[in-house]
Amino acid sequence: MKFSERLKQIRKECGNTQKDVYTYLKVSPNCYASWEQGRTQPDIENIKKLCKFFNVSADYLLGLEE
Repeated sequence: MKFSERLKQIRKECGNTQKDVYTYLKVSPNCYASWEQGRTQPDIENIKKLCKFFNVSADYLLGLEE
């Protein structure tokens, strides 16, 4: 599974909106949407924040483990 697909899946499973996530991360709506659409990817600092927000490991978020 691609990172963008995993990110969207985790967000929906947790019952969050895109707004919930981009507000927590303090990034623009377009920035976050581009991650979910696979156009760009977050930097390491935002990956850490995403893991904390969703309470998942980086390996899981990045698709290295199921």
